[in-house]
Amino acid sequence: MSVPVTWLYVPGDRPERFDKAAASGADVVIIDLEDAVVPARKDEARANAAAYLARRTGSAAVHVRINDLASGRGRDDLDALGGLPGLDAVRLPKVESTRVLDGLSVKAYALLESAAGIIAAHTIAAHPGVAGVALGEQDLAAELSITDETAMNHLRLQVVLAAAAAGLPPVPMSVYPDVQDEAGLAASCRAGRALGLFGRTAIHPRQIPVIRRAFSPTREETERATEIVQAAEEAERAGTGAVALPDGRFVDAPIVARARRTLALAERLAPED
Repeated sequence: MSVPVTWLYVPGDRPERFDKAAASGADVVIIDLEDAVVPARKDEARANAAAYLARRTGSAAVHVRINDLASGRGRDDLDALGGLPGLDAVRLPKVESTRVLDGLSVKAYALLESAAGIIAAHTIAAHPGVAGVALGEQDLAAELSITDETAMNHLRLQVVLAAAAAGLPPVPMSVYPDVQDEAGLAASCRAGRALGLFGRTAIHPRQIPVIRRAFSPTREETERATEIVQAAEEAERAGTGAVALPDGRFVDAPIVARARRTLALAERLAPED
């Protein structure tokens, strides 16, 4: 299965938006029962999610961000939704240890949103019940009183390393809150991509094409990857282990594998005619 590039949040108390989110072009739709829903409407949001999961259509995967499992409401969310066939995964907020992960019977993504969660990132990522990890940057920045965007990079790299060490998919970027600032979103995505982050959660459908473009290989990257793959194929036909590029440089197997992934991603994200 392809690694998602775009993840779109939709509030659980706005069921009229569920089908629109599924048709938005996002790889994953995340029905949010947590931060996007006020306490008085959380039971209604859960019922909306359950009803949608029972009838869902469309090609986008559907995840549900449930409430904190440390609370009774989070456990109720899991009990109500965990067995529904339309649910592809749950997103668990505020994970700080592996205790809440034991015994899960549904595919789960752990959201690391606190200093304790970052400290425990490696053990959380390595837990067999975890399918992926992501950062909750706004909560984390508030807890640590971080006001400089670049100060988050050290924390992002820790989670990127934890996910890679555990054999998990790449870590997607957190939401970019200014829906109107498409240039800023694109620049932020490029910066995150340089750190090893891949893909991004969105809060509005208009952000999706910006994110897709930002994580698409550039023409230069695609040309370089093509050159590497062609050299690797020539080496295979010749029966030689070393892969030599036209400029005389040699590349090893991990570089070739990365080049193949680049070409596959370029084909997948190519603009439709």
